[in-house]
Amino acid sequence: MKKIFCVAAITTLLMATGCDLDVVPQGTPTTGTFWKTEADAIAGINAAYAEFSNDDMYGRGFFWLSNASNDIGTKPRAFSENVKAFKITGNESEVKSIWRLHYLTMKRCNDVIRNVPKIEMSESLKNRILGEAHFLHAVMHLELAYHYGDDRKGIPIIDRVDFENAYVPRPANVKVNYDYIIEDLKTAADLLPYFDEYTQSEKGRPHKTAAWAYIARTALYAKDWATAELYAGKVISSGKHSLLPNFADVFKIANNFSPEYIWSVTSSAKDTGLGSIFPGVLLEDKGWGQYNGWGVFYPTQDLYEEFETDDERREATILKTGDVFKYFGADATFNQGAYVVSSSNRTGLQFRKFMEPYGYPKVGGSVDINYVNTNADKPTTALNVPLLRYADVLLMMAEAKLMQGKNADSELNQVRERAGLGDLAGATMTDLKHERRCELAGEWTDHHFDLVRWGDAEATYAKPLYHAYALDNGQPKQIYAGRVFNPAVHHVWPIPPDEIAVSKGTLTQNEGW
Repeated sequence: MKKIFCVAAITTLLMATGCDLDVVPQGTPTTGTFWKTEADAIAGINAAYAEFSNDDMYGRGFFWLSNASNDIGTKPRAFSENVKAFKITGNESEVKSIWRLHYLTMKRCNDVIRNVPKIEMSESLKNRILGEAHFLHAVMHLELAYHYGDDRKGIPIIDRVDFENAYVPRPANVKVNYDYIIEDLKTAADLLPYFDEYTQSEKGRPHKTAAWAYIARTALYAKDWATAELYAGKVISSGKHSLLPNFADVFKIANNFSPEYIWSVTSSAKDTGLGSIFPGVLLEDKGWGQYNGWGVFYPTQDLYEEFETDDERREATILKTGDVFKYFGADATFNQGAYVVSSSNRTGLQFRKFMEPYGYPKVGGSVDINYVNTNADKPTTALNVPLLRYADVLLMMAEAKLMQGKNADSELNQVRERAGLGDLAGATMTDLKHERRCELAGEWTDHHFDLVRWGDAEATYAKPLYHAYALDNGQPKQIYAGRVFNPAVHHVWPIPPDEIAVSKGTLTQNEGW
């Protein structure tokens, strides 16, 4: 990959997603000396990617809150227990920085949108940079909007013209946010190239079909089924994407930018500061003595039982006792012999999806830096972490159609056929929910909020969850009792109180928290 010299406009010298950066001191940039040249424009947009590698963004971040779902069990700790019980304050160290990091990234995007148009530079590059800024702003905006906004209040939208006024009240409802996000993404789509028009060194930057796919996702949350169908359809009809023939291959380093790729966190094993630590967060606690896995999130038995017996996705997604897998070049048998799970493994199972980097032999007694970071305190790998992929687009299309009373067999059956399953005829929302859960398990698509937006969370969470193998007085060991989910309160999370405290009265807490 080519090297890009990057100076952040207002803050520090930072990394970009999708490229390697040489950081060269350039003095202290100011608004008076910056935003003058093409190099400034490149530096400004690269700064907008920096927080993607922050552990509190796509390392754990919002996945702490995904722990609320019935798919996930976590290493026992007070905070994760409180998430499961919907008793957090929003000021816990695990989640309180999420709000700030997203708004920081949006601020950097707004700096680009406001300043780059006046720079004399290549028009094609200018358009791409502006498209990137609109796209990244929209993704950050969407992630905050559905976590914290509802029909009673949206989340603050910082004025791009009156940008010095950070004290903005919450809009009337989250639909205001969704409308703004969709307009940003439409602008991005108009400005961005298709992915296949990028050079190798540019891969990892936003592209046209990614913008369309995020419009579909936003419209799904907004329950605007026609718009979701339209833009998922644009991705599908573009001919730029397809499902890989083998489901397990989606999660291999060689396929980071396969035809199924839409958007991901670009990661590196060699660069200790670039990418997501998520694979290491999922790896068995202490990695059976061979690598410092963190062992934070585990799949539940309830999730395992969701899969049909002959569903090829099940074994590619979850490791169970007796399953053989490659671990640093050797055949290992999960939960047997030297590979018995630790006492901190809450469920007795492990996610397999992101294990490929740990399958390669060590070199000279150490992990191979082509695949795994040698710094186990920052366990990034060379595997990109998907945030949105083509299978999700097909499932969004199917959901949008079903919600309008249309037939969605074609989209659902494409996903099922890849999984080795038979076709459906007259598929229903029950089928759609099943396919989303099985196809996207353990990913950043957020099964918890699927259950919330479908109105299924209250009934689902009232059921207890059990360990896959452990017994208690001869009965399956209960790891979580049934929980009380109040749809009037728990459909959103609490805004960090620290943010409210410094808002000069403009930011109010979500009702009930």
